[in-house]
Amino acid sequence: MKFVYFGSFHISADILAGMVERGAVPMAVVCNPDRPAGRNKIITPPAVKQLILEKKWPIKILQPEKVKDIATELKDLGTDVFLVMGYPQIIPESILNIPRLRTIGVHPSLLPTYRGPSPIQSVLLAGEHETGVTLYMIDKDVDHGKIISNVKFQISNEETNTSLEKRVAEVAADLIADTLPNIETITLCEQDHAAATFTQKFTSADGRVDFIKDEPLEVYRKIKAFNPEPGVWTINFPGHEGKRVKLLAAQWRDNKIHITSIHVEGKRPIKIG
Repeated sequence: MKFVYFGSFHISADILAGMVERGAVPMAVVCNPDRPAGRNKIITPPAVKQLILEKKWPIKILQPEKVKDIATELKDLGTDVFLVMGYPQIIPESILNIPRLRTIGVHPSLLPTYRGPSPIQSVLLAGEHETGVTLYMIDKDVDHGKIISNVKFQISNEETNTSLEKRVAEVAADLIADTLPNIETITLCEQDHAAATFTQKFTSADGRVDFIKDEPLEVYRKIKAFNPEPGVWTINFPGHEGKRVKLLAAQWRDNKIHITSIHVEGKRPIKIG
């Protein structure tokens, strides 16, 4: 199966690593251009490009400012499918329709639930006990197309955004490697659009908590979901009132929240509790 992989982020790179390990190697990847990053604004390649360069894989790297600018190059590759996971640009239909079998999306939830930009964070915020990965045909609407295949798995009580991303990447790589060789024989399934739920993009404001008034379980779930980004913070942490304190890690024991790591503004992160 000849395919091109669209993705830029760390989870995109983790899935790519898993695919290559399982023998599903793309002809090319499409990712963001290199951008300034960090306090010193150092020009930095996206995670997918970094991975390919580190591994010295012979995979062509395309980094258009606008994906439509590489339409001719994509057509010339003669691909069977495009595969998209964590690519921040809107891909026009003219690009989606280039491959012989069109374009497949990889979504880290059990569609139609948790459509949109933050499914991993949102399932943690909601206290879900299971999630999954879905492969679906991309159409003009967000996470809306027919389902090709999916797989579900359990979420542990201690799961964090970071650990759940890693698990999603492993499951997604397995699902992709199993599905691509059989894609032409799979019967597609329409989503139950009436059951769809939607996620939002979270900001620093969403991470603010009132350490005294907010429900402890809600604070705990935010700490699991919002670290490292956009982060969880408060200005009334006991012993540091009036200062902005980031809540970096916590445990849930005996129906109580136990904060285990904080970062007080102007100081180094510390472990407590």
